[in-house]
Amino acid sequence: MSEMRRVTAICNGTVVDHIPAGKSLQVMQMLRIDVGRSNPISLVMNVPSGKVGRKDVLKIEDRELTQEELDRLALIAPKASVAIIRNYGVAEKRQIELGKELVNIARCSFWNCVTQNPREPLPHKLRVVSTDPLDVRCAYCGRSQDIDQVAASIL
Repeated sequence: MSEMRRVTAICNGTVVDHIPAGKSLQVMQMLRIDVGRSNPISLVMNVPSGKVGRKDVLKIEDRELTQEELDRLALIAPKASVAIIRNYGVAEKRQIELGKELVNIARCSFWNCVTQNPREPLPHKLRVVSTDPLDVRCAYCGRSQDIDQVAASIL
């Protein structure tokens, strides 16, 4: 049985594949591609995947993600794959790597953390304690972060 293509190919842009099922809307918000953009976006949600069971796929035409955006993407979809498309072909593949420390990527979600004080101009630092399951803690107050709240506070 042949698999039918669900979304057409793009000429130039970025394809983010293997997003955890149901997380693509959060990825769009975190990458700030959900508002005020004129680039066409194709979104496929909850499709079968031999690699992860179910997945989402996001195609962003005429836009290549920066390394900073890939760092942010790593918080929500650390196992996603990113392909840069040029002239309908894969020009390069970029790896998403969740580093040991995320600096100025997102804020601590704890309301009483020193980083929430505007009079304390500290860099926002989150430390990755574990990747599976994902455990991210503030470098200053040490509190474990709710990834959904962290994703909403992306800088």
